[in-house]
Amino acid sequence: MEKRVYEVWKGSNKFVLGGRLIFGPDARSLLVTLLLIIVPVIIFCVFVARHLRHAFSPYNAGYAILVVAIVFTIYVLILLFLTSARDPGIIPRNSHPPEEEFRYDSSVSAEIGGRQTPSLQFPRTKEVMVNGISVRVKYCDTCMLYRPPRCSHCSICNNCVERFDHHCPWVGQCIGLRNYRYFFMFVSSATLLCIYVFSMSALYIKVLKDDHRGTVWKAMKESPPSVILMVYCFISLWFVGGLTGFHLYLIGTNQTTYENFRYRADNRINVYNRGCPSNFLEVFCTKIKPSKNNFRALVQAEVSRPTLPSTREAEAEDLGGDPRSKVEDDLEIGEDLLKISQRRNIEEIDEDIRSRGSNGPPHTTLEVDSVLGSDHRAPTIRSDTRHSSWGRSGSWEIAPDVLANSTVTESRSYITPKEARQ
Repeated sequence: MEKRVYEVWKGSNKFVLGGRLIFGPDARSLLVTLLLIIVPVIIFCVFVARHLRHAFSPYNAGYAILVVAIVFTIYVLILLFLTSARDPGIIPRNSHPPEEEFRYDSSVSAEIGGRQTPSLQFPRTKEVMVNGISVRVKYCDTCMLYRPPRCSHCSICNNCVERFDHHCPWVGQCIGLRNYRYFFMFVSSATLLCIYVFSMSALYIKVLKDDHRGTVWKAMKESPPSVILMVYCFISLWFVGGLTGFHLYLIGTNQTTYENFRYRADNRINVYNRGCPSNFLEVFCTKIKPSKNNFRALVQAEVSRPTLPSTREAEAEDLGGDPRSKVEDDLEIGEDLLKISQRRNIEEIDEDIRSRGSNGPPHTTLEVDSVLGSDHRAPTIRSDTRHSSWGRSGSWEIAPDVLANSTVTESRSYITPKEARQ
């Protein structure tokens, strides 16, 4: 059955409009951010900008205050949408670990069947070259890939993100390679919007003071919404303004928030720093890479397959499990299969031998006894076979003549000891 990529997505993201928009798992926080932007602007337009329309007589220039507030708010909301509703740079997961990275380590070996077998090792880190300097990258167990430089796994979205900066709860999305530019523009534009609303509210108080020829306090009493907006914008400037200044520093030094907080005390060389002008050009003037994910593409849905006993045993042996337990299971299954073949097919075997008569090859006493022998003779044959087989291959095998004369087919791998005894 075919499904879309976003329908079988293993991350924690939320998709809208059939996978066209991708959000983080905390996308509901966007509603709070929208209210924090839209509500103050509405108050400003109704109680402040509307009264400043005729404050500037030439050509009614006061209307520009209202228009600028509305247009600038729409611009900020568009930047917010571009930041939160797009792929931040998610690296697609692998369905299995990279096989080319597996290697055998002869220094760590396990004894299997009296032989020393090298242990299978998987390197957790590897070195890559960045600007002529070796950088260590780590293996991600969740995504089953080696993370590219500056990539990190977001525990909230459960994805590896290129040039991971941080996960912003206010926009409900990771900030990475493909949306960092829009994030910075959103934060800096929100800062300018706060400054604009604060300034126009202060201007309106001044206009009231001059019209009534009173004091500032009387003017503030005339327009409480202006005072509320000034206090609100002043507090907001500490957050968005401080965030803008911090990211200006990060862009100038070509760092991410994650790198700055994690490696700040290590005093390591920043191999990505190309100088302040080049760093700004890299963020604002380079083409944004296309997404590595096509969330609307059709994929074949994975069908869960039951794990066979033989498969589990083989996996346990490959993973360094105890070989003795596997041999004991094989012995028990083999003995039960032999009993089944003797008990259920004894008459068919007897008829087959008689029908063959002189036309078939002569049978030795050992062959007939191994199949038609009494119950007290069968364990002896099994004991001899067990000894010889274990010495050759390290696992018990049913005698070929027994399998040749029995009706047990390849489905024997699906029979468990419990079912055989029944």
